[in-house]
Amino acid sequence: MKILKVFLFLIIGIIVLALVAALFINKEYVVEREVVINKPRQEVYAYIKYLKNQDNFSKWANLDPAMQKSYRGIDGTVGFVSAWDSKQDNVGQGEQEITKLVEGESLETELRFIRPFKITAGAYMTTHDYQGIATKVKWSFHGSLPYPMNLMIPLMDVKTSIANDLDVGLGNLKTNMESKK
Repeated sequence: MKILKVFLFLIIGIIVLALVAALFINKEYVVEREVVINKPRQEVYAYIKYLKNQDNFSKWANLDPAMQKSYRGIDGTVGFVSAWDSKQDNVGQGEQEITKLVEGESLETELRFIRPFKITAGAYMTTHDYQGIATKVKWSFHGSLPYPMNLMIPLMDVKTSIANDLDVGLGNLKTNMESKK
C-alpha cells in the first residue's frame, strides 16, 4: 500500500511539474525557411500563388495519396480555399485559405486544422530578387498552442518538425521550378 501511495504522489508530482513548466513556455511559434531558385521572381511567384500547385511540392500535401481534396473559389485569389480530409491522423482534416496577396511579392494563408485537433495557424511565402538572376523564396509557418498544450512545442520539437517539412517542400519547389523549360 505504501508503494502505491509513493507511486501516486510521484505521478501527481510529475503532472504538477509539467503544468507549472507550461506556464513559462511560449505559446507562440514561428518557423521560417528559405531557398534560392534559379528562375525569375515573377515566374516563381506566378507558380506559388496558386494553392493547387502545393500538391506538386509540399510534403504535407503528399502524406496521404488517398486524402480527399476539395476547393472553393478561384485559385490564386484572396478567399480561395483548399480543403483536405484524410483518415490518417498525421494528416487529419483542415483547410487553407488565401488571405492576402501582394502581386509578385507574397502570399499569405490561414490554415484551419479541424482534426485530429482544432488549431488555426498562419503561413506565408515571399519572393525576392536574388543576385539579379534568381529568386529567394521564404516560407514561414506561425501559430500558437493554448496552455497547457503549449508544453508540446518543446516536448515534440514542433519547430524542428515543421522546419524539416518546409525544407522538403522548398527543395521540391526548387527542383520543380528549375526543371521547367
